[in-house]
Amino acid sequence: MCRWIAYSGTPILLSRVLFEPTHSLIDQSLHSRMGVETTNGDGFGIGWYGDDTAATPAVLRDVGPAWNNRNLREVAHHVRSGLFFAHIRAATGTAVQQSNCHPFRHGPWMWMHNGMIEGFRLMRRDLAVAVDPALYPDIEGTTDSELMFFLALTFGLTDDPPGAVARMAGLIEETAHERGIRNPVQMTIAVSDGDGLWAFRYSSEGRSRSLYFSTDVATLRGLHPDAAFLQNISDETRLIVSEPLGGLSGAWNEVPENSYGLVQPGRDALHSFHPVRPAP
Repeated sequence: MCRWIAYSGTPILLSRVLFEPTHSLIDQSLHSRMGVETTNGDGFGIGWYGDDTAATPAVLRDVGPAWNNRNLREVAHHVRSGLFFAHIRAATGTAVQQSNCHPFRHGPWMWMHNGMIEGFRLMRRDLAVAVDPALYPDIEGTTDSELMFFLALTFGLTDDPPGAVARMAGLIEETAHERGIRNPVQMTIAVSDGDGLWAFRYSSEGRSRSLYFSTDVATLRGLHPDAAFLQNISDETRLIVSEPLGGLSGAWNEVPENSYGLVQPGRDALHSFHPVRPAP
């Protein structure tokens, strides 16, 4: 389906994460080890916050593969950010076009997704009608991923991200079950407002796509005192990835099934996740 990376911490060049690791996101675009598809070449996108975290994040998206895009390489080697997203796409039935590439943006919020809504074609109209009419004109593409984002915005993402995502997933499951679709939701999601970073791993069938978070930096320094790059990043630095970027022992931890995590200044948090039927 897709692969993605979310980074939060010490501002670094995007290329340090996108290109340099042994199993970088660029490598995964050709040689994914844990995805449904080995190759993820149906477009890519990066989104990053600058020094003014209250501002709208910058987004660069294109329909070509990430592995040979000169603009991506140019930007990644010159832009520094302390919070950024990167996504490589393997389409699941919707068109390969720029407006369907992740991450999606609305105001200060960014959203990216790996997975699908089973039976989306049958449910698209009903789900679209549930979007707040004031938000609906801002939907640009045709993907289930973007519609999930706008449903979450409708259900209060800006005030309560976990609750909004739970209500979004609950609506999809309720709508699907009315049509005899048993396991409609498959999702790993990253969402941020430039301050907090939330990541969700859930599927209706209990067999979700892969998702990992990095071990805290202080622990990694103790495990690998000779790793020079660990000396130049803060203890707050954290990565969430569809699959590990390299073989550094002890560096990666699987996000549990049906859970979400919050990366924030201070102590991170990991919680269980359960869809909730939204109020009428």
